[in-house]
Amino acid sequence: MKTFKLKSLQILELHHEGIERHSLDLMDGLIINREDDQLRWTIEAYVSREYSSFLHRLYEEKSEIIIRAKITTESNEPAVFITTITGVNDIGDNMNVLFLGKLVEQKTSKVELLLTTLMDEGYQGKALLPAFKQRIL
Repeated sequence: MKTFKLKSLQILELHHEGIERHSLDLMDGLIINREDDQLRWTIEAYVSREYSSFLHRLYEEKSEIIIRAKITTESNEPAVFITTITGVNDIGDNMNVLFLGKLVEQKTSKVELLLTTLMDEGYQGKALLPAFKQRIL
């Protein structure tokens, strides 16, 4: 396993109208390449409880979530992951959220272009993510 510093985290929520971006102000975070046979990554973000209702809602929905994460330095291109939230935990006055997912091996601009194209083709709601995964993975 390889562990890296998580520098920024953005959650992309897919709606009928488009993509809503939620940037989380990180207090701390790390990202682990598990190097397992499924090529999964674990992402842990330590954040303020101001995100509690949003993160708990995503956790309870148990749906796949697209995230963008900058690793090691702010100047790096964000890596894109298809994840699920595996845990949301209160820690004192703050909280952490754990994601488990797979790295999408594309530049961020290509990922956003593909999402926009799929939406222009009429994919929306629950049909959008499977179409995205089929074309990107």
